[in-house]
Amino acid sequence: MSGSSDLADSVVLITGAAGNLGAAAARGFFGRGARPVLLDRGSGRLAQQFPELALSPRALLVDGVDLTRFADVERAAGQAVGRFGRIDVLVNAAGGYRGGVPLHEAPLDDWDFLMDLNARSVLHACRAVVPVMLRAGSGRIVSVAARAALAGFAGHAAYSSSKSAVLRITESLAAELGGKGINVNCVLPALIDTPQNRAAMPKADPRAWVTPEAIVEVILFLASPGAGAVHGAALPVYGRG
Repeated sequence: MSGSSDLADSVVLITGAAGNLGAAAARGFFGRGARPVLLDRGSGRLAQQFPELALSPRALLVDGVDLTRFADVERAAGQAVGRFGRIDVLVNAAGGYRGGVPLHEAPLDDWDFLMDLNARSVLHACRAVVPVMLRAGSGRIVSVAARAALAGFAGHAAYSSSKSAVLRITESLAAELGGKGINVNCVLPALIDTPQNRAAMPKADPRAWVTPEAIVEVILFLASPGAGAVHGAALPVYGRG
């Protein structure tokens, strides 16, 4: 993970950094010369997964961040500012999936889980980071929604609704912040090629799925100066599916 780019020295806060997509984002940004601030709810997983970042003065690993608790996220953002003086990019990579059950049979806990993990996490991260970016007069926010945000499907009402909320948050923030030097966009992945999805669907052909690294390439673009004219976009990243 080396090299430089127009993202060099950018301070990038990434939620869900111990997950498949968050980890790929962490490596992608660090490889472009950025200074990643990685958030995870667990304890010690980030240092185990990123030993080179744990020892680097160019990175900050923040454990014990419950994204459903605004105080936790605000504390993490404060640590990032205390360490690096600013936050240039926010990547909302945290997320999860439950589904496959008709709406009238789906446990209400699934709705709470998905709304918290997929939507409330984005709300809290944006609320914590936007004031920092407003003071700087610049910033980039890239959230991970999903193809399912665009329409409802049988058995996926809770997931689709939670990802639709991410899309609406993106559009609203873009309208509020576009004239203040802050670009807000999101990506819409289809099925992601992860070990968990391969295990859950052993008969499927993962060659049609999109890889975390391919999604990260789009996120890197949206975080870069080259995307300065892009506001409120929801970019499809479907792979071959």
